Amino acid sequence: MLKKKNLIVFDIDDTLTKSEFQHQSAYVTTMKHFGITDINTHWKTYKHHTDSYILSKNYEANLKKPFDFSFIPEFEAKMTKELLKLKSTEEILGARAIVDFFINKTNYAITFATGSLLQPALIKLNHAEIPHQKDLVISSNTIFDREGIVKGAIARAKENYNVDSFDSIISIGDGLWDLTTAQNLGVHFIGIGAKNLEDFKKKNCKVTITDWSDFDLKLAELKLGITN
Repeated sequence: MLKKKNLIVFDIDDTLTKSEFQHQSAYVTTMKHFGITDINTHWKTYKHHTDSYILSKNYEANLKKPFDFSFIPEFEAKMTKELLKLKSTEEILGARAIVDFFINKTNYAITFATGSLLQPALIKLNHAEIPHQKDLVISSNTIFDREGIVKGAIARAKENYNVDSFDSIISIGDGLWDLTTAQNLGVHFIGIGAKNLEDFKKKNCKVTITDWSDFDLKLAELKLGITN
């Protein structure tokens, strides 16, 4: 195996898996199951774009009591059941091959940082047949903010690959919140998907792609100023 001196931090939903519809459907259905019926679905209006944070805000607004992370396992179990009722998640074009490429043919370690809850995230990865290690998937089960999740994913990768630091770290995601998180943490960023391409460019995102079908690592490294 190649020595891993750099790191890729993958978002999951709409970065590696076509799962926005399934995720949101299962998420909203589960909130309603627990009596959270008046839901603010304008996701971009939330301070933190994570399942746990958005759940906490709607929980407190509807149920008129403080949210506690101890509620997450029960919510997660119900959401997982709802997700499994829906169409299986497929990969973003080329995602399976690109993850395999990074694992087996590059000096990049990989880890996953998702705003999703853990079990739904693992189901989506499994359905789409995306190579992954469960312990390298960091979710929002105990963390509200994206920065905390990405920092957790980086720390877990250091442990897993037995390194003190990575020469270069690239975060990859489809949301503007992913870009903001990368900028806040001082790591490189690649934006994916057609939905936010123009906004990515307006915010000086150096590398944007629509999917993984023709991704060129060397070109991306050149644009990001990474030398290997």
